[in-house]
Amino acid sequence: MFPPNLLLLIIGGFFAGILAGFLGIGGGTILVPMQIALGYASVPAIATSSLAIIITSVSGSLQNWRMGYLDWRRVVLLGLPAAFTAQIGVEIAEIAKKTDLGAGLLLIAFGLLLLLNIYLVELRKQLAKNPTNSSTRRVNPVVARIMTGGAAGVLAGLFGVGGGVIMVPLQMLLLGEQIKVAIQTSLGVIMITAVSATIGHAVKGNMMVVEGLILGFGGLVGAQISTRFLPKLPDSIVRNMFRFLLAILAVYMFWQAAQILGVGR
Repeated sequence: MFPPNLLLLIIGGFFAGILAGFLGIGGGTILVPMQIALGYASVPAIATSSLAIIITSVSGSLQNWRMGYLDWRRVVLLGLPAAFTAQIGVEIAEIAKKTDLGAGLLLIAFGLLLLLNIYLVELRKQLAKNPTNSSTRRVNPVVARIMTGGAAGVLAGLFGVGGGVIMVPLQMLLLGEQIKVAIQTSLGVIMITAVSATIGHAVKGNMMVVEGLILGFGGLVGAQISTRFLPKLPDSIVRNMFRFLLAILAVYMFWQAAQILGVGR
C-alpha cells in the first residue's frame, strides 16, 4: 500500500537526486528534514534516507561510469573504511532514539551538520580555485583515505546522509584530487556507505521500505538529469541556492529539536 504523501515523497526524492548528481552528495540533507516535516520520527527517517540514497547514488555513479568519469579503485579505497564506520553511526543513532533527550540532541547535531555544510560548500569553492598540490601533501595517502572514508561512514550511519559533502573537500585537501574527480568518486563511495548504513538500520527495525523505494526512484530520475545537464549551470547559482536551503533546513531542525526537548514550555 502506498503512503498518502506519495507525491511529496516522489518530489523530495527527485530534488535529492538532482543534488546528488551535481554536488556529489547522497541527498540525505534534504530527505531527512523532509520526512521529519511529513511526521516521521528522526531515526526511521534517517534509516529510510539511507535506503533511498542507495538507488540515487547507483544511478548517478552508473551514469558517470558510462561516461568514463569513475575510477573504481578510488571508490573502493575510500569505501572500505566507510563501510565499517557507518555501523558506528548506526549504533549512536540507535542509542539516541531511546530517549527524548537523545532524539532532540540528534536533531540538533543534524542542524549543526547542515550549517557545517554551508562552510564546506564555500571551502570547496576555494579549493577548486586553488587546488592542493599533491607534491606538498603531508598526510600519508592511506591515512588520508581512512580519515576521509571513515568520517563519511559515521555521517551516513548517524544522519542518513551519504557523506559526500565532507568527502569532496577532504579528498581535495588530503589527497590533492581535482574537484570533478572528488565529486565523481564521492558519489561512488556513497553507494557503499548507504548499503552499510541501510543494513545496520534494517537489522534494528528502523527501515520504512516503501517510503525508501519511492524516495529512491524519484532520486534516480533526478540524478540522471543532473549528471547530464546541470553541470552546464553556473556554479555560483547552484552553490548559493544550496546554502540558502541548508540554512532554512538547519533552523527547522533546531525548531523540531526544541519541540522534542520541551524548550519554552
